[in-house]
Amino acid sequence: MDFFSSVSPISINQNVVHPILEEVGIMLDIKREDQIHEYVSGNKFRKLKYNLVEAKNKGFDTVLTFGGAYSNHIAATAVAGTITGLKTIGIIRGEELANDLPRVLSENDTLRLASDHKMQLKFISRASYKEKTSLLFLEELINEFGSFYVIPEGGTNELAVKGCEEILTPNDEIYDYVCCAVGTGGTIAGIINASSNHQKVIGFPALKGDFLSDEIKKYTNKTNWHLETNYHFGGYGKINIELIEFINRFVLEQNIALDPVYTAKMIYGIFDKIKKGDFTKNTRILAIHTGGLQGVSGMNKKLSKKKFPLIRI
Repeated sequence: MDFFSSVSPISINQNVVHPILEEVGIMLDIKREDQIHEYVSGNKFRKLKYNLVEAKNKGFDTVLTFGGAYSNHIAATAVAGTITGLKTIGIIRGEELANDLPRVLSENDTLRLASDHKMQLKFISRASYKEKTSLLFLEELINEFGSFYVIPEGGTNELAVKGCEEILTPNDEIYDYVCCAVGTGGTIAGIINASSNHQKVIGFPALKGDFLSDEIKKYTNKTNWHLETNYHFGGYGKINIELIEFINRFVLEQNIALDPVYTAKMIYGIFDKIKKGDFTKNTRILAIHTGGLQGVSGMNKKLSKKKFPLIRI
């Protein structure tokens, strides 16, 4: 596990300079978790850290996990497995992808990265994928692959939350608000647990629906948090030209690339709330950049087919 001790997980807080912030007297910093590692970055580093340690401590030589064809978690697990000497298996949603795998790998940077790092890919139907947590389904996988350590889709479990509790440091106590994009809820749960009593944590879900609150409550008893559910842009993986233009302006003005699935929606939401007067003067906000930039190339291929502008990173 030298990887997790040799890679410095302490990320810098980069100040955002913008006329709107100066006008209303609000400080916004972004914690650059995306800079931890090129592929095992942000919350993926945090979530995998203790899970891979646990896998080795329990004597497993193989890790199995789940994800979609453009999953940051799949890519990060494959790379981390190579670095730490663990074999990896990815159960991928979409059995049709196996019909012409060479073509899929040539067009899909995420799956090609996973394959290049020796992840064994198994493509299953969407109906079967819904059964991924059932004991019967896991038994079938054990019969096929042998013994393995399971990491859930998106990486969230108690060990992942433990890793995400290390995102905040004592120096971050100066902030009044800590903001985080939300997928499965593990990252924000860790941040909530590590937050100080005077801080409020705001989550910006990338998915539709109200189910995430219950998921987060499984991992924290604190109540100094809430979710802003108006900035998902149509749901997971959905974006529009307005968000693309926001991302491209932001990287030009701040030299900070944003991923379109998670972090960009959060930053957009923060600025929108500032414009609406939801934060008082002298408020100090810390936004967590959870990485995910490897997925931009795949998103750009989708945008190109729609004749949309491409995302700059």
